[in-house]
Amino acid sequence: MKPDVIIIGSGIGGSTMAAALAPSGRRIMIIERGDRLLDSPEARDAGAIFGRGHFRPKETWLDGTGRGFNPGNYYLAGGNSKFFGAVLIRYRREDFAKMRHLGGTTPGWPISYEDMEADYQAAETLYRVRGTATEDPTEPPHSGGYPFPPLPDEPAIADVRRRLKSVGLHPSSLPLGVDLDRWLARAKTPWDAFPDTVGAKSDAESVGLAAALRHDNVTLVTGTRATRLIADEYGKITGVEVERNDGREVLSAPIVVLSAGAVQSAALLLASADKDRPNGLANSSDQVGRNFMNHNISAVLAFSPFRRNDSVYEKTIQFNDWYLKGGPGDKPLGNVQMLGKVTGPILAAETGWPLWLSRYIAEYSMHLMTMSEDLPNPDSRVMVRDGRIVLHWQRSNFGAHVYLTKKLKSALRRAGWPRR
Repeated sequence: MKPDVIIIGSGIGGSTMAAALAPSGRRIMIIERGDRLLDSPEARDAGAIFGRGHFRPKETWLDGTGRGFNPGNYYLAGGNSKFFGAVLIRYRREDFAKMRHLGGTTPGWPISYEDMEADYQAAETLYRVRGTATEDPTEPPHSGGYPFPPLPDEPAIADVRRRLKSVGLHPSSLPLGVDLDRWLARAKTPWDAFPDTVGAKSDAESVGLAAALRHDNVTLVTGTRATRLIADEYGKITGVEVERNDGREVLSAPIVVLSAGAVQSAALLLASADKDRPNGLANSSDQVGRNFMNHNISAVLAFSPFRRNDSVYEKTIQFNDWYLKGGPGDKPLGNVQMLGKVTGPILAAETGWPLWLSRYIAEYSMHLMTMSEDLPNPDSRVMVRDGRIVLHWQRSNFGAHVYLTKKLKSALRRAGWPRR
């Protein structure tokens, strides 16, 4: 039966859209390039995940210089969210307006936080977010509370929270989508960057997709890669060319939702060029694929030989004291949050250090992350050349990130960690 709506991609965007549309009764087909992720020993094996890249697809993109790299995109039911850190945090009210950063000024959104607040509330309910809106001074107004209380800090992380407070910071509980008992019942590991094979994380498959598929009018078709969008003479999308079962076919629907991620969505529009639209679909402005942004992220390990870190999951707190201000001229810097517990095998895989040294450093350190905003740049872009994706990312606002990381190191030293 011909669908009324085709949704390309089953990640957070596509699955949430499907869940929202499902009660309408429309016939909805979700097409997903990958398959369902099955449980396996590798799902909780740090060496397999971080060292051998067991779950990474065998795919090569090009950077702006033409060099190949593995992008680490995951093609699965649930998309990249199968590996996410389960942090489900709202944008702050100020994020929607123009804001001056060290590296430039953001253009602002054509909508306000108040326009989105009810949707945030609905999404937090759907994704079973655990948190509190009372600890972080930057938290925007909520029309309701989080549906579940925050995850508990482990003793070692409770000590981190206390120490950060002692130096004047405002650590708060991370809004998280995790069923902790279910996660730990499978294996006592962190969830950050580990795949969810037991439905314990509030990822797109476990929540959005599951909610949509409770309706008989919604179907998920896996192993189906969208290769081209078909448009009529007026530019309206009439169909999706897909590859599946070693063949090609065209699927048609009155409405097509493109939700394949920032890179793949742009690449699909560009790859769908035709004689009337040689630069790609929806691209008369030549802006498709431009202004690609990524977060500037650094891991910071706070080491002390006098305090052993016996936590298992670790990732329960953050602070935003320098998110909206704190840099030179009181300009914004970014967010600081705990990483998932970095173990010896993870550290060895990421650094190349000997395993014995990695185990020692991991066992006596705390693991944090600084995250700063990248800014829009039209020359930072997604392109398609000879059928291959080219990602020419131009890093921006990195001075703010360096400053943020320096401020964190200083605070950690004052809080009792001699080495960062």
